[in-house]
Amino acid sequence: QVQLGESGGGLVQSGGSLRLSCAASGRTFSPTGMGWFRQAPGNERRFVAAMSFSGSYKYYADSVKGRFTISRDNLKNTVYLQMISLRPEDTAVYYCVADSVFKSYYYSTNAWNYWGQGTQVTVSS
Repeated sequence: QVQLGESGGGLVQSGGSLRLSCAASGRTFSPTGMGWFRQAPGNERRFVAAMSFSGSYKYYADSVKGRFTISRDNLKNTVYLQMISLRPEDTAVYYCVADSVFKSYYYSTNAWNYWGQGTQVTVSS
């Protein structure tokens, strides 16, 4: 069974920084793709960032480009999301995602089979 465990969420002031971590575990699971989505109250779950196993491919939502950086440690099956210059509109529950195949439609929730439980990020103005 595959499990994703997120950490690093919290409350931060506008302009501040946070780093989210997500570790994937499972007896034979080696995720090819890993990424992040977020969901603000009353909104649908939306794509934030994703990357391939090698790191050759990294994708970001327009709203976070230049402020968020995705990275991963393949030995630890862990993906990170470094967030800087945070804004109140970044407030959401952030979900880690993973899959054994990195699909071309990575920006869709349908592209990911495994989801974390979510971690709350709150940015105060």
